[in-house]
Amino acid sequence: MSAEGKYIYCIMKSNGSSKRFGPLGIGGRGDELYTICSGDISAVVSDSPVKKYSISRENLFTHECAIEEVMKAHTVLPVRFCTIAEDEGKVKKILEKEHDRFIDLLKYMEGKRELGLKAIFEGDAIYKDILANYDEIRMEKERISKNPTTANAHQKLMQIGKMVEAAMEKERAKYKEDILKSLQPLALKVKLNSTYGERMIINAAFLVEGAMEASFDRSVSELDAGYGDKIKIKYVGFLPPFNFVNVTINIGEY
Repeated sequence: MSAEGKYIYCIMKSNGSSKRFGPLGIGGRGDELYTICSGDISAVVSDSPVKKYSISRENLFTHECAIEEVMKAHTVLPVRFCTIAEDEGKVKKILEKEHDRFIDLLKYMEGKRELGLKAIFEGDAIYKDILANYDEIRMEKERISKNPTTANAHQKLMQIGKMVEAAMEKERAKYKEDILKSLQPLALKVKLNSTYGERMIINAAFLVEGAMEASFDRSVSELDAGYGDKIKIKYVGFLPPFNFVNVTINIGEY
């Protein structure tokens, strides 16, 4: 049997009274989320075995959903996945030792939101667009279509494939620049994350002041409308700010 500890989800300000957020704890046992307070800050925790949780979709989702629940009413500092202290006393010791750092970060994050955006070329629209706008590719393809059995047809097709790849990269760069030109001025910070697949243009997180969120939403809508069926925009407006503050607590140091 594993020893029981305290799984830490996030840090928030406190008025000294304990708060509860429902049975959202990791591990599938229905453990309650609650706060452990130290002065004017708290850690949001649940009871949990002291163990290493696998980095599975289910566990990450549970970790994130717990933080999102707290975010509905509080500014939070997300804590790194699978941070488990052995007991309440250790949690309080962490809060005491890191008080000034946590307070500074909470003040900085007050009234700010992380907004996530992905843009992806839709279906075959981009390939049709490339054929329409890149004369050399279109003409080469037409020549191959007229003489598909020529000796070097396979080599030519490979060459066309490379040309399309280069054109796709050029188009991705063009639209990425267009998106950032529209949205970056409305954000305090931008984090560009890795893209996946040849059709993804951008995968970005934006840290936005609450007063600018409506303007940011409008700009995203305008981009979406302007791109029509060519580009699909996936926009998420309520995210824990993992890309801009993700607190690492090395339990053994306290």
